Amino acid sequence: MNNSNLQPMKRIQIAGTGFLICIGLIVLGVYINKGLQSFSNKERVVTVKGLAEKKIKATAATITINSSFSGDLPNELVSYVNNQTNQIAAYLKEQKHSDLKILDPDIYDSKTYYDWTWRDGKQIQVKKDRYRVSQNIVIPVSDVEKAEKISKKFSLNLIAKNYAFDISCSYTFPELNDIKPELIAESTQNARLAGEQFAKDSQSKLGKIKTASQGQITIAGRNYYYDEESTLSAPAEPYFEKVRVVSTIVFFLED
Repeated sequence: MNNSNLQPMKRIQIAGTGFLICIGLIVLGVYINKGLQSFSNKERVVTVKGLAEKKIKATAATITINSSFSGDLPNELVSYVNNQTNQIAAYLKEQKHSDLKILDPDIYDSKTYYDWTWRDGKQIQVKKDRYRVSQNIVIPVSDVEKAEKISKKFSLNLIAKNYAFDISCSYTFPELNDIKPELIAESTQNARLAGEQFAKDSQSKLGKIKTASQGQITIAGRNYYYDEESTLSAPAEPYFEKVRVVSTIVFFLED
């Protein structure tokens, strides 16, 4: 075959190769474009917060009556405390509270009989009691709504008997871990509803979750201190607590 016949065939081969390269570049461009669009879509996100609150009632209440005396003779103080504790316990049993528990006495030794104070611009040494002995009576109360009323009744009657004491009422609430899953699920659902509304307003669709974080759990109640800037208010009743969970979720937005 002569050279004149080979040249047209080479031209055809070159043209065919060029055509295939062009097709390949076009196809590659389409996929790159789709990839860029997909990447762009993945970067379209919305961040929303979901709130869940629940009012939790105490499961039990406890009234604690503390008798306490101070002095320099510990044996004498123990006798005083035991005597008053037994008298108070007898009164409580008369009030149909026989399931009370008397704890062992606690003895505090300050290791010194003197203290320093200021008087007339001068620092002087004053006598102080070295020992303090205290003992608690613990009364369980199943009706949490009546615990405060019962405590006040005890207080007034014991004051009338000239007893020296401190009285307090505390409550037992369900474990936080028992109620947390329910609150997290509710806060997540509320976050999704907020995200769906945003997507609707922006003519998009809510996609999958990109990131999620559970915010700090806030508890408001008589025995909890919380940020003054918090909008979570404590319940009026001492036997209730309010628990709040805020979840922050980032969703993808899709066309």
